[in-house]
Amino acid sequence: MADQRGRRDDAPKKGGPREGAAPRKGTSSRGTSGARSGAGSDRDRAPYDRSPQGRGKPSDRSGKPAERTGGAQRRSPDRTSVPRKDRVVDQATYDGPPLPDDVNGMELDAAVRAHLKDLPDKLGSRVARHLAAAGRLIDDEPEVAYQHALAAKARAPRLAVVREAVGEAAYAAGHYAEALSELRAAKRMNGATAYLPIMADCHRALGNPTRALELAKSPSVVRFAAPAKAEMTIVEAGARRDLGQMDAALRTLEVSPLNHKGREPWVVRLRYAYADTLEHAGRLNDALAWFHKTNAIDADEDTDAADRAESLEKRVDRG
Repeated sequence: MADQRGRRDDAPKKGGPREGAAPRKGTSSRGTSGARSGAGSDRDRAPYDRSPQGRGKPSDRSGKPAERTGGAQRRSPDRTSVPRKDRVVDQATYDGPPLPDDVNGMELDAAVRAHLKDLPDKLGSRVARHLAAAGRLIDDEPEVAYQHALAAKARAPRLAVVREAVGEAAYAAGHYAEALSELRAAKRMNGATAYLPIMADCHRALGNPTRALELAKSPSVVRFAAPAKAEMTIVEAGARRDLGQMDAALRTLEVSPLNHKGREPWVVRLRYAYADTLEHAGRLNDALAWFHKTNAIDADEDTDAADRAESLEKRVDRG
C-alpha cells in the first residue's frame, strides 16, 4: 500500500533503488539540484551527477502506486508582490516556506544563476533563494522543497530552469502528475531530453507503464551517458514488471552492464534492480548471489542489499 508520498510497504529501508525508479541522485542538475551538484549547463548532458552528500531516499515501489495528485504588470525592479496575471496563485504558495537565513542563492550552480540574470535584482534573488532552499531540502524534506520550488515558479513561471526545479521537487515529494506536467513544460521551453527517465517513471507511478516504455525507446536515450542509461533501463524493467512481463524485465536488465567493474552508484542501482527482479521472479538463489554482488560494491550503503541478502539466506536455507 502506498503512503501519501507514493512509497510502498516493500520499499528498501536504506533508499535502495526501486525497480523502475528514476534517480534521486541527480534527477536534473539545472534546477533544485543545481544548488549542490555543480553541474554544467549543456542541454542534453546526462543529469545524474548529483554529489554523494545529496544522497536521496527513493520512493520504492514494485507495482502501480496510486496517483497523487492578461498583460504583465509593470513593476519596479525590487517589487516581489504577486503579479496581476498570477493572482490565481494563493498568497501562501507565493510566499513559500520561510527561507533559511544562511541561504542566499549563491549556492546554485553558476549555470542556474545565469538563467535568472534577466530578472529584476530583488526578484531574481528571491527566486534563487527558493531554488537553493529546495535543493538543500529535496532529499530530507521533499514536500518543503516542493513548496519552495512552487514559490519560485509563482515569481518566474516562464523560466525553464524553474519549471524543471518544480518538476524535480514534485517527483521527490511523490506528486507524480505535477512532476510530469512541469517537466513537460520545461522540455517544451528548452528542448532538453535529460528529464525522460523521471517522466517515464512518473508514467509508471500514474499507472501508465506502456507510456513509460515508449519514452524508454526515445532516440535520445541512445546518446545518454552510462548513469542516465542505467536509470532509464531500471525504469523500463519496472514498467515490464508492472505489465506482468517478468521475463522481459529480466532481459532488459541482463543486456545492461551489470558486470561493469566500477563501483559507481548507477552500477549499484542496476545490480540491485536485477537482484530484486530475480527475487520477484522466484529465482531466489540467483537473487541472493546478485544482492551479494550489489553489497560488495555498495561502499556507501545506498541500498539495503546486505539486509535483503540476509533475509534471502534464511528463505533459501528453509527451502
